[in-house]
Amino acid sequence: KLVLCSGKVGYDLMEARDAAGLEDVTVIRLEQLYPFPGEPLAIRLARMTGLEEVVWCQEEPRNQGAWFFVWSQIEDSLREAKRKVAKVRYAGRAASASPATGLAKRHEAEQAALIADALGLSVRSEIRRRKKG
Repeated sequence: KLVLCSGKVGYDLMEARDAAGLEDVTVIRLEQLYPFPGEPLAIRLARMTGLEEVVWCQEEPRNQGAWFFVWSQIEDSLREAKRKVAKVRYAGRAASASPATGLAKRHEAEQAALIADALGLSVRSEIRRRKKG
């Protein structure tokens, strides 16, 4: 599995991946979204011969982050790399009129849920891990 992201969520994903001992998940944090680094990503994807799933993870609500821009760019890179993946999957907050929940506890729960979704973990185990850490 490959999880692509941008920003601080990348560190959360790597920390949760390592804590869960997931050795079959690669997290790539894109520093630049425009112009999209399609060629370097395609080169990296071409090396991932066992790639089965690609996920875009973002902290922002679905309608406010980069998802609608990067989705087609990631698909283009997959085609260029000749990687057959059913579709790029979104992991993040639902669409919202506001970028913030307004409640710290709700934000933390949503953050744990989107990390768990991206990595294929149980939401409850991710919430417990975050409380301990």
